[in-house]
Amino acid sequence: MTRFDPTLQLAGSAAQPKRTFRLPAELGPLAGLVVLVAVIGFARPAFLDQSNLLSLLESAAYPGMLAIGMVFVLAIREVDLSVGWMFHLAALLTAFLLAAGINPWLAALAGVLLGAGLGLANGLLVVALHLPAIIVTLGTFAMFRGLAAVAVKMDPTAAAAQSGELFEIVHGKLFGVVPSAVFVFVAMALVMQIVLHRSRFGYRVQAVGSNPQAAVYAGIPIVQVRLLTLVLMGIISGLAGVMWLGFPVTDAEQGSGIVLMAISAAIIGGTSLAGGRGTAIGAAVGMLIVQVILSGVGLFGIDAAWNPFVIGAVMVLALALDRLLKMQRNRHAARFHKNLHG
Repeated sequence: MTRFDPTLQLAGSAAQPKRTFRLPAELGPLAGLVVLVAVIGFARPAFLDQSNLLSLLESAAYPGMLAIGMVFVLAIREVDLSVGWMFHLAALLTAFLLAAGINPWLAALAGVLLGAGLGLANGLLVVALHLPAIIVTLGTFAMFRGLAAVAVKMDPTAAAAQSGELFEIVHGKLFGVVPSAVFVFVAMALVMQIVLHRSRFGYRVQAVGSNPQAAVYAGIPIVQVRLLTLVLMGIISGLAGVMWLGFPVTDAEQGSGIVLMAISAAIIGGTSLAGGRGTAIGAAVGMLIVQVILSGVGLFGIDAAWNPFVIGAVMVLALALDRLLKMQRNRHAARFHKNLHG
């Protein structure tokens, strides 16, 4: 898949550098996933059971959707820390509306719109205060978490309802085998990959993250792009929350864990914290890697209390990997310019 690289575009008119073959960014994470599955499957054959693999895919689907949205946020050099609680609030609102007898599809739409509204609130605060999204969403993270805690206390039983038409659809299985959430997860990864690399919006996202000043000179509305990206993150969070319907959403730490998983998966999948590049398919693969690791922890008899530690370790590993890749890209860029002007 072609990556946006303004440096190469600008240099292309001045000289014709030697063409080099570049492997797809998703290939590395995919190879890592295959190795992990093979190792754990060899040590614990039960891991390769169809039921276990399908369960793993479904578990990866919900935070995986957030990781796909996070790709766009990271690509503009931002981080949204509130995604876990936008997801959480959308799930709660949908469950409460269903418990109140609201039409299931209107309840689902309300959940998605709530996510969009919360994303818009984040975006407006970011552009109005001229602050990085990580600072703003650190505050909204606490606000959304507080709202979720209050909402759960209002009606703790409605949040875990597991019946009704909408529940049967979002937790149904295609062809009697593949969970609906997995289908939505895979479809979203493919569609958002195309959006990021083949649409004007995706081009602008990568341009803003690659070189904001150059994007201004090119006439790209940076404020609008940042705002729309955070709204998109909210919409995806809302959709994932609606799909989560029926699972317990009363865990006070759920939103915190999901945001770390989403960021880690996006980085492991090949999206850079430095901005300007990303891959939705890579983020999906990255989330599968995270889930395989967590599943392996359980299969090897390690207490589930270690899961937060494991997620944190994966996050640190992802940051270290991103740093190493950035240093490697800088060396390649320096070598390119030396050959170009040498």
